[in-house]
Amino acid sequence: MSKIETSILVEAKEPDTETLLVLNDIPLDEQVEGLIRNHKELNITRHRSEKLALSSGPDPTGLKILPASSRQRFEESGIDVSRGYPEVPDRSQIPVFVDQAFAIRNYDLPYTERGKNADKDKKSLFGAATEVINLTKNVGTEIVGLQLENLTDQQKDELALLIAERVVVFFRDQKLSPKTQRKLGEYWGHVEVHPQTPQVPDLPGVTVIWNDYKIKQGMNLNYSNNNLGNWDATKNPAIGNQVWHADLVHERQPAGYTHLHLDAIPGVGGDTIWASGYAAYDKLSDEFKQLLDGKEAVYISAHGYLDRDDPFSGPKKVERVHPIVRTHPATGWKYLFVNRAMTRRIVGFSPVESDLILNYLFDVYEKNADIQVRFKWSNTKTGYGTSAIWDNRIAQHRAVWDHEGKDARHGTRVTSLAEKPYFDPDSKSQRESLGKYLHKWE
Repeated sequence: MSKIETSILVEAKEPDTETLLVLNDIPLDEQVEGLIRNHKELNITRHRSEKLALSSGPDPTGLKILPASSRQRFEESGIDVSRGYPEVPDRSQIPVFVDQAFAIRNYDLPYTERGKNADKDKKSLFGAATEVINLTKNVGTEIVGLQLENLTDQQKDELALLIAERVVVFFRDQKLSPKTQRKLGEYWGHVEVHPQTPQVPDLPGVTVIWNDYKIKQGMNLNYSNNNLGNWDATKNPAIGNQVWHADLVHERQPAGYTHLHLDAIPGVGGDTIWASGYAAYDKLSDEFKQLLDGKEAVYISAHGYLDRDDPFSGPKKVERVHPIVRTHPATGWKYLFVNRAMTRRIVGFSPVESDLILNYLFDVYEKNADIQVRFKWSNTKTGYGTSAIWDNRIAQHRAVWDHEGKDARHGTRVTSLAEKPYFDPDSKSQRESLGKYLHKWE
């Protein structure tokens, strides 16, 4: 036994009860970490709003409710789920202290922007499609007649550019294995392996999007509370993924291209909405843009961790500072990089000033319907799935939980980390670059 293990004694008093006895021969932070890693009821390592204490490894209980279409996809892909589903990361690998979480990938990752030198006309990609449909003027494109698993590298590069321009691109009727999904993510960047999120067995980096499973495990998601975080995310927990957000903004190199593939889709409901950061920036007056250009904000993690020096002070978030206006390396366009769930404050502003400005910027994203697209995931072929691939740098998104879990909704997600955020003062906005009209406020 290790020193930590021998300092934690579990003494049985009655059947099905335990008493934890902590010895004082090692530092307090090590004792706390040992307790959390060895006692599953101490669920500080799980998302606060979900209050789940999942057991490590493949979960047999999840397998019992796995949708038939999802299981068929796994079987056709040669993925063994016989031991259980999903696979929950081992508690020994989950960060306990905020410094441990901050240290994950706290170094430069090599990154190549695949869309930067792609053919701007996208002849290879569009030429192989049977139809290309822009779902709105400003955001969202659907490509018909292509299978993602068959794309050439040239088509992947052109797709990356298209996503960077249109924010999110959709593909219905896809036969796509999770392994191929991960391989595509690896082409676009460093695939993020989340230390806490349930994943497809033996496929780290392919995370599971499945609220039905979390509800079965005790997550309190219902008709009344599923949107509360969209009013005030600091006071109301973000349960599930219904609050407007962008993924992994606390990373040293935040999320770039994210690919969600749904293999179980409600007949009605369960849509997802995306909003464009390019267009949000262009909604601002020139004076306001000048105020924000070059400013930085503090971005936080979705999960909370303990402070090693004060472990009983409550959960703390990983914090990282990035530009509040970023420049996209593929398009060269400026975009507004904020989201209600995980942007904490603007550096250098008073708390009151920061809150006023940020809440307005959140509203710009959330209340302008002309910079959003709402997508219905339905297929046209039985036994196929639908994919959405978006650029997390320039998008906020949120799910719509109107089906209330009555129909199964299950999918797998792969996120590729992109460049370290930067702001180029010589870059232009999207509308400025495209020669579109920009209102001059009197």
